[in-house]
Amino acid sequence: MPHYPDDIEYSEKYQDSKYEYRHVILTKTAAKEVWKLTAGAKRLLSEDEWRGVGVTQSRGWSHYEIHRPEPHILLFRRVLGTDPTTGKAPEASA
Repeated sequence: MPHYPDDIEYSEKYQDSKYEYRHVILTKTAAKEVWKLTAGAKRLLSEDEWRGVGVTQSRGWSHYEIHRPEPHILLFRRVLGTDPTTGKAPEASA
């Protein structure tokens, strides 16, 4: 049975050599809305959509994967070095 928090919960950030990641645990109400928006966890959310269900975080994050056993947990990532104010990723070095 899923754990639904009273308020949306945000993990600490973690990273690999290319991206930083975080996961977000939705409330039951937000999870139901996401289920409707994604037609049963069949597609990723746009930034406007995840912000629309109450997820608040700095710019540059993208919803990159659905973990079907736990669709109430959204998985986000952004390129390391992304400016959190503008959401712009650093330019690739030559």
